[in-house]
Amino acid sequence: REFESEIRFYSGDDPLDVWDRYIKWTEQTFPQGGKEGNLAAILERAVKALNDQQRYYQDPRYLSIWLKFGNYCNEPLDVYSYLHSQEIGTTLALLYITWAEALEARGSFKKADLIFQEGLQHKAEPLDKLQSHHRQFQTRVSRQALLELEETPDESDTGLLGAAEPQRRSLADLKGRGKKKVKAPISRVGDALKATNQTRSFQILPSQQLPSNAGFAVFDENSVSRPEIPVLTPQPWAAPPAPRAKENELSAGPWNSGRRPRSHAQPAGEVSCPVPSFTPYVEESAQQQLM
Repeated sequence: REFESEIRFYSGDDPLDVWDRYIKWTEQTFPQGGKEGNLAAILERAVKALNDQQRYYQDPRYLSIWLKFGNYCNEPLDVYSYLHSQEIGTTLALLYITWAEALEARGSFKKADLIFQEGLQHKAEPLDKLQSHHRQFQTRVSRQALLELEETPDESDTGLLGAAEPQRRSLADLKGRGKKKVKAPISRVGDALKATNQTRSFQILPSQQLPSNAGFAVFDENSVSRPEIPVLTPQPWAAPPAPRAKENELSAGPWNSGRRPRSHAQPAGEVSCPVPSFTPYVEESAQQQLM
């Protein structure tokens, strides 16, 4: 509101100063732009309000407003052409630098170089800044040209080295073919393709195409009569094979053998001893002593 009221009731000698401060404040307050800042509308109002002030045509502040307004237009190149036709900023290096960079971004390197050359002829200020940007532009164009030469092989080199080696297709191109049985196409390149072609040539070449002056005989498996392969018929086992012997293998038997039956309750202090199921061996001398 303060800037709006100052613009409306301004009575000084430099109305461009108010617009310049108003635009800078809007950029700092709303750095991301948007409807709240409404920067595009302010720039449009500024260039229209000061369009009749020819004293500002070579003022860097006025040119900066125009260039910022061009960024919001659908075709900035039309804005630069209009500025050049109206001789707005033609003595300032910023016009030619911005114009040439826009052409370079679109790939129009020759037109961009012509814009730089025109700015150098007019000795646009600051001249050293314009010359620096022109040298950087030439370096970028030269680097781009070298890259294009490296990527595009020479015709003579292509004739000596043969046809360019095919490149493997992306996985997206390897789509299955067929309705019932889907089969993926085979894509071979490089050494795999050469090995496949050599194998196929060996398989297709018949024995009749071999040179007649060969010093050795070539074996042809198709011409040699091979003995018939006997047909094996399944025979029943005469006896089942004996199982492999296992160490410490016990024979199956009843689980309750050797177990002592449960006894009734015994008085405290008495400990019953199990009766052995076998007769212990006793020497004869010991039996005589006992008798």
